[in-house]
Amino acid sequence: MKNPFFSLAAALLISSGPLAAQESINLVTFGGAYGDVIQRHMATPFAQQSGHKVLPGAYSGGLAEIKAQVTAGKVMWDVVTIEEADLERACSEGLLEIIDPEQLSSAPDGTQATADFIEGSLAPCGVPTILGSTVFAYNRDTIGKVVPKTLADLFDVQKIPGKRAFQRRATTLLEWALLADGVPRDKVYQVLATEQGLARVFAKLDSIREHIVWFESWSQSPQLLNDGGAVMVQAVNGRIYNAIKQDGKPFVIVWDGNVYGFDRFAIPKGSPRREAALQFIAFATSTAPLSGMADIGYSSPRRSSSLLAAPDLLPFLPATHTQVGLHIHTDFWADYGAMLDEKFSEWLLKGQ
Repeated sequence: MKNPFFSLAAALLISSGPLAAQESINLVTFGGAYGDVIQRHMATPFAQQSGHKVLPGAYSGGLAEIKAQVTAGKVMWDVVTIEEADLERACSEGLLEIIDPEQLSSAPDGTQATADFIEGSLAPCGVPTILGSTVFAYNRDTIGKVVPKTLADLFDVQKIPGKRAFQRRATTLLEWALLADGVPRDKVYQVLATEQGLARVFAKLDSIREHIVWFESWSQSPQLLNDGGAVMVQAVNGRIYNAIKQDGKPFVIVWDGNVYGFDRFAIPKGSPRREAALQFIAFATSTAPLSGMADIGYSSPRRSSSLLAAPDLLPFLPATHTQVGLHIHTDFWADYGAMLDEKFSEWLLKGQ
């Protein structure tokens, strides 16, 4: 059986010359446990084998920082993790480099990457690192007698009083508002594209406006839940999983209405270290490194990696709960994202 570390990715590393080995790659992730596992399973082994230095950084997501660098012609980031809703927009706006899937590593049994990755996960401008979900969670010790079981409960302040914490961005929150208002999962984006649908969204958000705590970074989700800043928080599932498993927090994930998608590695357009960045991505998205994502509660986008997940992890992995979730519609956000971001900002300003 072929060792996954010595597939195409390793061949690329071996063939890179001594000048390439001296390069430093700026790798920017969402930080936290996610950034730690990327460092442990991907960045450190890659640096040891290639000679490249991998310099870690973190950001809160979105396109503002990537767009600013590309527009100014001063690209500092070489590899960046990006959410599925943002990837299509960034690619269509020419903010990212195109990545040929033929450059990716085969599975240990020789299966080509294009057949090993989950269908629909590969994209022209990004290579998937995880299948993750945006969920909401509560603290078992502070929630009270009534615990939330559905997304509708998140929006019901009469049933469960207290603050709700959300990331200050339109993506996922607008979908949640419609789901909580009774729109079927297969109709959400159809409804969201209409004026009537937007009216329903903001009416639903208005119903809990005074009970919302806003945050910027996903790292704040478990903090707010732990400190009592909110009785329920929006979060990426891995943040809550890590708090449960690593820190022993009495948190509970509610999977109903989870919005799932693929986070991906991408290369900002104009990166001066594009070739080294491609080498890193080929290495990092091979079978063995991607299997490490289960350490923090994320599903691997490669079938060969998923086979390595321990059975006791399955209840915490997003792939187990897609039947009660909504796959984020990237084409929709590419087409309507700018308009919806503006509408959402206008709604926020009305509450100030």
